[in-house]
Amino acid sequence: MNDEHARTSPGGRPRSEEARTAVLHAVDDLLLEVGYAAMTMKNVAERAGVSRQTVYRWWSTKAEILLEATADDAREELTVPHRDDPVDDVAAYLEALERFLAESGTGAGYRALVGEAQHDAAVAELLRTHDILGDSARVVVARSLGDLLGDTSPDDAAARLVGPTFYRVLTGRAGGHPHAEAESFVRDLRARRADA
Repeated sequence: MNDEHARTSPGGRPRSEEARTAVLHAVDDLLLEVGYAAMTMKNVAERAGVSRQTVYRWWSTKAEILLEATADDAREELTVPHRDDPVDDVAAYLEALERFLAESGTGAGYRALVGEAQHDAAVAELLRTHDILGDSARVVVARSLGDLLGDTSPDDAAARLVGPTFYRVLTGRAGGHPHAEAESFVRDLRARRADA
């Protein structure tokens, strides 16, 4: 097996990229077809055409598989080209975030994990240690707003940036106004910086 078609699992064994991709696609398909609660490691393995032993060699739970599938796609969906104006940059990110959470199949996987995390401590810890939304927001904050942060930590700024859209989408409220929200966010950071 050549290096282009293998990754190393945590146990050090090489894993087939084709099998990995099949499992990630299977978890996406099953999420849409049967939902997170009805999905099992067994039906993920069957859909992917691999053994359960193969799946368990790489992942311990269906949440780990879904998070990996979600993270791979989220990086692409939440990456926006840099704009020269901070407000435009933040607005473009907020538009991508809302699309991801409200319309994307990948976002549906993330929402399923957030729901499961409310009563499963292991899934909550998984999301805490693999902060997909926070990671993407911190990129925008660092590149466009770093000089405005002052005493505000990048983590706090990322939470403030993601929070309103996350809340609105997860509670089923109508679409936001990304440019107005971006203007308000940047204005608030400037005011905090001036007051510091």
